Amino acid sequence: MNDAKPHIMPVSSIQYFDVVVIGAGISGLVSASILSRKVDRVAVVDDYDHVGGNHIDWSSPEGYTFDIGSLIFQDDSPLLRHFPELLAHYIPINPSWGRLNPQGKITDYPISIRDDIVGAGPVGLLRIFGSVLYARLFCRRLDSARDFARFWVGGYLLHRSGLETYMRRFYGISPDKVDLELARKRMLWIAEYASLTNLIRLAFKRRKSKGRKNRQMARPKEGYAALYQPAVETLQNAGVAFKLSASMKSIRKSPFGFELCLGDGTIASNRIISTVPIEVAEKLCGISPSSSLTTITLISLYFSFSGDRGFERSIIYNFSHEGSWKRLTVYSDFYGRVMDREYFAVEVIAGTVASTEQAEADFRRHVGSNRMFRGDLKLEGSQTLTNAYPIYSKGAADDAADAIVRLRAFGIESLGRQGAFNYQPTARVSTIDVETAIGKH
Repeated sequence: MNDAKPHIMPVSSIQYFDVVVIGAGISGLVSASILSRKVDRVAVVDDYDHVGGNHIDWSSPEGYTFDIGSLIFQDDSPLLRHFPELLAHYIPINPSWGRLNPQGKITDYPISIRDDIVGAGPVGLLRIFGSVLYARLFCRRLDSARDFARFWVGGYLLHRSGLETYMRRFYGISPDKVDLELARKRMLWIAEYASLTNLIRLAFKRRKSKGRKNRQMARPKEGYAALYQPAVETLQNAGVAFKLSASMKSIRKSPFGFELCLGDGTIASNRIISTVPIEVAEKLCGISPSSSLTTITLISLYFSFSGDRGFERSIIYNFSHEGSWKRLTVYSDFYGRVMDREYFAVEVIAGTVASTEQAEADFRRHVGSNRMFRGDLKLEGSQTLTNAYPIYSKGAADDAADAIVRLRAFGIESLGRQGAFNYQPTARVSTIDVETAIGKH
């Protein structure tokens, strides 16, 4: 693993900071950037031994580099307002997205007019439009993510396209148990695509480009350390101190405000901002954890391959009704082959399989049955990540809000993807959410 490890000043006694930020992911780094303009002494503390949070890379001795976490960034991201020096380290890419549908075809993501609708045939078309009409008339009471999707696309297309199956993979639970408010926040594209007039327009007319199109970029081939180290140096030059591999033990109130007890000492501050999982912050503060706030455990499989992979897209989502894997990303499309071999990562939600070995066997079986990766497929490595992102079961949003209120009553500000129990798909969203939470200036 390539980790960003900034120079750390050892903690030998209690040190005081104006603000302590717990968590060195995107939310923590942006928080430190904003706060360093307001106060003199800011500390960023993390139990991880690297900067970047769940942006974790893995490299093999042969020169393959893989990721956990977001791969694609944009050159107009607000993250670059805080760390413009990152731009020179990104690699411009031209990714293409596709999905494996239940009919065994690699097609457009997230929906294909040709394959999902027209390809259904005359009878299928009648069933699609009939189920949409039925949903609009008789399924107006929405109580879950499945209800939301069914209302817009109808039950037949929801199943035929594989969207319902993919939702189960992504959320880690059945879509009828997923909170409705999350669906409204994160699945508005379904309503956009599902408008009948819009579907017709999309089928016969390309969308017009509105203004400058942002450029897609990936982290450096060397890994996230090469990307985030310049941001660390910028923050350190602004007076921000980093404490990694911190082994956080507890947060207790003191005459200074708070004392954060670490494995090798204590730091004090009158303000603490947490960007780590809510249950971690609760445990540090001695607050009974919210048992309903569960998170995804993600298994990442790292493969190299020689032969006919069976598709041209760089990123494939699994919308088929079989197979446990959720998404695969072909890194060699961006960084080039290694020893004339392609290489890619596969994401699997733990729970659908019990081990890395089961995940690998299931993936090999499934792609083989769909005529993908015909040739020499070799597992190079794997990683398992806990707390990858929140599971949004019904009531979880309210429980998270209550937990954040309890942390606030204790004096802790909890924000970000983990700290606000709020799925943030990109660094753009994470940055904007932090700016809103603690102010840009």
